[in-house]
Amino acid sequence: MARYTGPVCRLCRREGEKLFLKADRCYTDKCAIERRKYPPGQHWQNRPKPSDYGLQLREKQKLKRIYGVMERQFRRYFEIASKKKGVTGEALMQLLELRLDNTLSRLGFATGIRSARQLVTHGHVLVNGRKVNIPSYNLRPGDVIEIKEQSRNLEVIKESLEKAQHRGIPPWLELDAENMKGKVLHVPSRDEIPVIAREQLVVELYSK
Repeated sequence: MARYTGPVCRLCRREGEKLFLKADRCYTDKCAIERRKYPPGQHWQNRPKPSDYGLQLREKQKLKRIYGVMERQFRRYFEIASKKKGVTGEALMQLLELRLDNTLSRLGFATGIRSARQLVTHGHVLVNGRKVNIPSYNLRPGDVIEIKEQSRNLEVIKESLEKAQHRGIPPWLELDAENMKGKVLHVPSRDEIPVIAREQLVVELYSK
């Protein structure tokens, strides 16, 4: 499975905002955006004002980086979203948000997408009582996500859950922290998705 393995703080600096790719570090003064509020590279001051295409491309790149997906997979999500009824941009965001790795992170079982993906691939996660080791697994309303009983003593999960209590859980999810279970209540509306993005620009980019 292809994935980005380079320095993630550069990605936040390139987009000019926090993408929360470094888990807890993003909430501290050590965050790269707090220390260096300019794009990476020595020629960043000489970059011209972005065109309409450039703005669309940046928005697409931002979403890909937030959810940890590569181009081919992202394109497939767009094609699925474009065939759904309703607003294509919102459907795209819903598909990305309902990925198993993202949902684990939202529930607080992991501090971020990367650590959530690791939990899934290592076999620590059950969906409706069955082991699922595919991070991109698409969840549906009513699905129950839980940490395997043998894995519930992992300190990394306990610490993550404690920190998640302060950040809160999205209204489209239900968390039973004591039993390390979560449930998808409904498909999130755009207002319930905390990602700040202009997904319409992505739709315009792919519709050309």
